[in-house]
Amino acid sequence: MIKRDYYLNQIIKREWDGNIKVITGIRRCGKSVLLFELFKDYLTSKGIETSQIIEIKLDKMDYIKYRNPFYLYKQINKIITLKKYDKYYLFIDEIQMAIKKKDRQSGVTATIYDILNGFRDNKLLDVYVTGSNSKMLSTDIATEFRGRSSRINVHPLSFKEYFEYIGGDEQKALNEYMILGGMPGLIHEQTEEDKKMYLKNLYDEIYIKDIVERNKIKREDILNDILNYLASQISSLTNITRIANAISSFKKENITHEMVDNYVKHIKNSMLISESQRYDIKGKSFFSYPSKFYYEDTGLRNARLNYRQIEPGHLMENILYNELIRRGFTVDVGAVPIREANNVEYVEIDFIVNKLDTKIYIQSAFQMLDANKVNQETRPFMLTNDFFKKVIIRNDIINSFYDEQGIYHCRLIDFLLDKVDFLN
Repeated sequence: MIKRDYYLNQIIKREWDGNIKVITGIRRCGKSVLLFELFKDYLTSKGIETSQIIEIKLDKMDYIKYRNPFYLYKQINKIITLKKYDKYYLFIDEIQMAIKKKDRQSGVTATIYDILNGFRDNKLLDVYVTGSNSKMLSTDIATEFRGRSSRINVHPLSFKEYFEYIGGDEQKALNEYMILGGMPGLIHEQTEEDKKMYLKNLYDEIYIKDIVERNKIKREDILNDILNYLASQISSLTNITRIANAISSFKKENITHEMVDNYVKHIKNSMLISESQRYDIKGKSFFSYPSKFYYEDTGLRNARLNYRQIEPGHLMENILYNELIRRGFTVDVGAVPIREANNVEYVEIDFIVNKLDTKIYIQSAFQMLDANKVNQETRPFMLTNDFFKKVIIRNDIINSFYDEQGIYHCRLIDFLLDKVDFLN
């Protein structure tokens, strides 16, 4: 079992806080193991009886009836009204699979949120749910739970979690992680071929089918073309119009902007990819487009492309984006304007990261072998004309250091293994 103490401690500190604990993340990233095994083990280790823990897994055949909110409510109440214990823990897995249902006798329509809000107010229950839809990360969840929810966002294994499990040589482990990613199920596969097949099957049988069925996708071929395009364009600026034009050209038919926009939204809602907006550092405003898209896991991205287009620089940037998000930062793409005469050009800073009163500029550089590359990475920093911390994360240095301009050059592996603290 891989220890996931970072997430487990977040759940533990929210125990009996009066809120519904909402554990979100892409399917098969380890949410269920975190809740139904790691947290359950923690509870039983401190004396909680297993019969005090009510477990419902809505994605399993045995619990199909529980997708009906009224049936769910009735069955849970049967247990707690016996009052065998003075407190119970309710675990519900994949709540997005619950349906909206109208009761035949009363004519009342209920959702899973209505039922969970009722459970939350029951002093006998501490409620924990998981979900794999990104709408659960938005303000919608605060509205549905009336501002009384605690969110824990779970991601595939970080490199630190991955390395702590497999051990060995750091650089070799990082090379493997760039190609295969950190989906927890990989640990059960023995050979590289088995691992690649696992990722391909996971992509085709879980993620694509889930997106198609949940959103009633009519053009699965277009969905697949969009997924291929986004996989090939990680860490590159793009927008919906470019995607639509590229697919229209490829298929030799008119693929509408609206269709592509809707399909991209569905993909984002599945948590398979996320979007980072472009921010004008001088103008202090966001651009409507273009943006950058990143895969939640580089192994899934590489599987999508049959392990072609293995560009270390792009994969490194994707991994850094995911790591910054995992650590609780908001991450935007920085754009610094250069005005000459009547023209405005922009130079890019890979990441502007923010958390509370912390703001840091970060460049991702796999290698900086010559003066031109050094200038390309450092010039945008100098043009900001501000005093926020500036960092270049690199894969080609042995030790981290500050240069004469005050820019911190951070060794990639040290950052991923949390050996440096420039984010604090």
